[in-house]
Formats: sequence, structure tokens, C-alpha cells
Amino acid sequence: MDAQLTDRLIKIRREIHATPELGYEEQNTSRLVKHELDRLGIDYISNIAGTGVIATLRRGEGPCVALRADMDALPMQEETGLPFSSTVNGKMHACGHDIHTTILVGAAALLKETDFRGTVKFLFQPSEEGPANDPEKKSGARKFVEAGHLDDVQAALGLHVDPSLPVGQISYALGPALACTGFFTIEVRGKAAHAGASPQLGIDAVLIASQLVQSAQAIVSRHTPPMETAVLSFTKINGGVAPNVIADKVVLEGTIRALDLGIYEGVVAHLQKIMDGLQIIHQTEIIFDLYFTIPSVLNNKEIHQHLQGSLTGVFTEQNVLEKVPLLAGEDFCYYSRKVPSMFYLLGAQDPSSPGYYLHHPKVIFNEACIPFGASFLARGAVELLERLR
Repeated sequence: MDAQLTDRLIKIRREIHATPELGYEEQNTSRLVKHELDRLGIDYISNIAGTGVIATLRRGEGPCVALRADMDALPMQEETGLPFSSTVNGKMHACGHDIHTTILVGAAALLKETDFRGTVKFLFQPSEEGPANDPEKKSGARKFVEAGHLDDVQAALGLHVDPSLPVGQISYALGPALACTGFFTIEVRGKAAHAGASPQLGIDAVLIASQLVQSAQAIVSRHTPPMETAVLSFTKINGGVAPNVIADKVVLEGTIRALDLGIYEGVVAHLQKIMDGLQIIHQTEIIFDLYFTIPSVLNNKEIHQHLQGSLTGVFTEQNVLEKVPLLAGEDFCYYSRKVPSMFYLLGAQDPSSPGYYLHHPKVIFNEACIPFGASFLARGAVELLERLR
């Protein structure tokens, strides 16, 4: 990648970073992407799943591969101190989607000047971080797949920046690579009463919630095979009105993770059984809302083998690292379960931001990763087209 294109991509990234937008609100980011595609002379369709953009570069007959980037930011206040920090209060690109979008623009620019046979689709996707305010509670990738935009695709490729990995390295896991993920709320409905004079007249939502949290800890330790990976975390609790009133409501929030879909579904089922039992014991109602749930990302060994030339050509063999799966959720899972796919973690470590990982208000991503990511996606797309032909 030449210096002129690199400089332009860094400028694009900083503009996106300074004006972050949440899921299904990425109007300015989408507008910027379309502007860059217009400059490149690449055809696209827009307003996909709301703010999504899908560009297509076709060179004769042949297979079709998809390259994906996500565009949404997170609802958090930036604390990096960067000169191009977020100008929007309470919103930040703390997961690196600004870099993902920039890398895909860079890949499009490189492929525009590359000879190949087949079709490359560039998926600029909204709302990876969750369903946002979508009434169907669906993320952007799920909507792209359900609308048929991968029906003509034979393979998909994606990247995610990793601030713990040095620039110039890339890592992966085969098979289930990222976790089945669920976010839930549990509302325990009790009955208020005087906590000192007549507690027997109430139904103590705090007590029931406490029993629920304690009992749920046995799901992973005693109901999940020890060689399988699963996590159940309660991360938020809110309830009660006064020190002398039995709480009539407690709301719990948390997350469930597992690599295997069957194990994940088992954790959910056991949690429901515990709640069913507590409802009977305490003669009350517990409302369980698993409001967002996605399966694991499946990385395809054959697709990975097809990409060996691109991986070693961009990163060198010693900088392509196989690692254990990561219990983070990614809605790239919908692409990976539709077509054979690979999803890699791209080194983006910044020396000025040691110890900060994804979703931290002080995380800084090293922009030097952009040429590596764009070059790999472009070369990878061509290599896949050749191998799949």
C-alpha cells in the first residue's frame, strides 16, 4: 500500500472515530463510506438493514466472496486524550469498528486496481454490538443474511483489531472461535411489607434474587462437562426502595457464554429450571428475558488453508499465530454459519495504551495496523476467488 492511500485511510479513520454512532444510527459513517466508494467508482446499494452499505466489484465470471466490516460504536465516554477523540458525549469507538470500516475501504481501493476473476462483496454492516433499538432484536449481520445478501457468496472473510497483539501479527482459532453469547435481564417480583414489624407479609425479592445468583453458580461447576467452556456472569443488580421496606422488585442483568451451542443452550435451560423452582418455593413470579442471543463464530479450516499465501505474504509465517478460542461474542457468526468463513484478530497494540483491551474508555488502537488489514483482505479475496474457482 502506498503512502498516499495510507494517509487517506488514516484521515478517514480519524473522522469516523471523532463522530461515533451507535447501532442502526450510523448515518454519517454510511455517508462517508458511500462518498469513498463514489470516488473509487465502485457500485453499491445502501440503506441495507437501515444504515448498511453493500458494494460490489465484479470482474467477469467466477465465484463470489464477501469481506465484512462493522460500523457501530459503543455507549461510553472516551478517556484516551487523543487529538481526534470522540466529539459526541457518551459515545466511543472502543471496539475498533472505525478501523474495521477504514480497512474495508482500503481493501476496496486496492482491489479496484487489482486484476482478478469473480466478484467481491464489501459488507459495511450496522449494529454489530447488539440489537440496539431494533424492534426485532436482531443485529446487522443477521439482517444481512436473512435478507439474502449472502445467497450468492461462496466464502466470507472478516477481521477484528486486537489491542493486546503487536502490529504485524494476526491470530486465529479454528472451529468455534468466538463464543455463543447471550445478554439477559431477570426481574424478580416480590411483595412489599414492613421489614421490621411484618416481614412475613411480604415476598422478599432481594432474598429470592440472592438465592438465584448463588444457585446459578452451580450451573457451570456442576452441570457443565469439565472439558467444555462456559461462563455465566451476573453483572448488575438493582432493587429495593428503603432500609425498612421488603423489596417488591429486583432486576438482575448478566451474560452467558459458551463455545458449543449445545452447552450454551444447556446453561440457559438450567438457569430457567432454577427460576421455575424459586417461583414455586416463594409463590412469586420471575421474568427471564434473554433479549439478545447469538451462536458462536465457526472458522473453516479449508478456507484458512486457502488463505496461506495471503497470510504469509502480508504477515510472514512466524507472525500468523494459532490461539485458543476467545469468549467474546461476534455477529460475524451469522456469516460463518451461512457460508464457509474465517475471522481473524489483527494486531493493533499501541505502546501508549498498555493493558487496555476492547470496550475500555482508554483503549487506543495503533493505526499502523490499517495497511496490514487492508492488504490482507484484498489479497485474501483474490486468493479465495482463485482457489474456489
